Amino acid sequence: MKAIVAHAAKDVRIEDCSVGEPGPGEVRLRLAAGGICGSDLHYYHHGGFGTVRLKEPMVLGHEVSAHVETLGPGVEGLTVGQLVAVSPSRPCGHCRYCEAGVHNQCLHMRFYGSAMPFPHIQGAFRELLVADARQCVPADGLTAGEAAMAEPLAVTLHATRRAGEILGRRVLVTGCGPIGVLSILAARRAGAAEIVATDLSDFTLGIARAAGADRTINTAHEPEALAPYGTDKGSFDILYECSGAPAALAAGIAALRPRGIVVQLGLGGGEMMVPMMAVTAKELELRGSFRFHEEFATGVALMRKGLIDVKPLITHTVPFAEALSAFAIASDRGSAMKAQIRFGAAV
Repeated sequence: MKAIVAHAAKDVRIEDCSVGEPGPGEVRLRLAAGGICGSDLHYYHHGGFGTVRLKEPMVLGHEVSAHVETLGPGVEGLTVGQLVAVSPSRPCGHCRYCEAGVHNQCLHMRFYGSAMPFPHIQGAFRELLVADARQCVPADGLTAGEAAMAEPLAVTLHATRRAGEILGRRVLVTGCGPIGVLSILAARRAGAAEIVATDLSDFTLGIARAAGADRTINTAHEPEALAPYGTDKGSFDILYECSGAPAALAAGIAALRPRGIVVQLGLGGGEMMVPMMAVTAKELELRGSFRFHEEFATGVALMRKGLIDVKPLITHTVPFAEALSAFAIASDRGSAMKAQIRFGAAV
């Protein structure tokens, strides 16, 4: 079978890859759809991000859905041919963080397509994949493309949990890529009273408006448009910072009211400068948000119930034979929101 393998910056190839039989508690899956994430683009363009660098060839991908092909011994609750969303989160279950229920901070996490540890954790962009049955969440009623959106949706559901009480709050979202737009959907579902979103692209801001943002601001054209929100020490209760850009973080902090909450999701190319004087003087809370775990199944359930619609975010679908072109498409923020690779016959 074939897999999408990153060797270095600008060196991604479709190569042969082996696949085994599923063991006890495992299933063999035939991939249906895979979405290209920001971290995949970092590997594609730069060979990594921050201090994380490719040190060996690595299969990319962690936003995937698949059809069950073979059940290993002892697997129940899944059927051959069933569409599933596949969680890339694979905590060990035994370290002190797992035992405390903080699975996303597992000391031995095996998250698909990650060069953080060495040897690297191989990803899921392959035609066939053996996975733990517990990673597979039934996605009956969804398209394969929707099911593959469970991973980025889970990221924003975890961030929404980290934000705390949102009902009736005023929310600012900086950065309207897929994570920013999904944050808008999550915040609205959680009861936000007002959502303002900023970005540098009119295209992504249009999708943000369609997703439920009350106001969108192109800060490339209106760099001072957030300034009025800073009057009387600020207006917003919660900031979802999804860009990883220091300028966006600084502008967002200036617009937060005293004792507001910053939820940092965006990861840029390295460390960010934080305006700590404003954080201190306004007694702001800075909360990181990293990956997810149990929120993955929640995201699938919300989509299956029709409570969150991710379909408008899927702007491009590319067949597996042309998969390498999807990375260039996904890099164009002027025309693409979420680019997906179609592994199966239909997405």
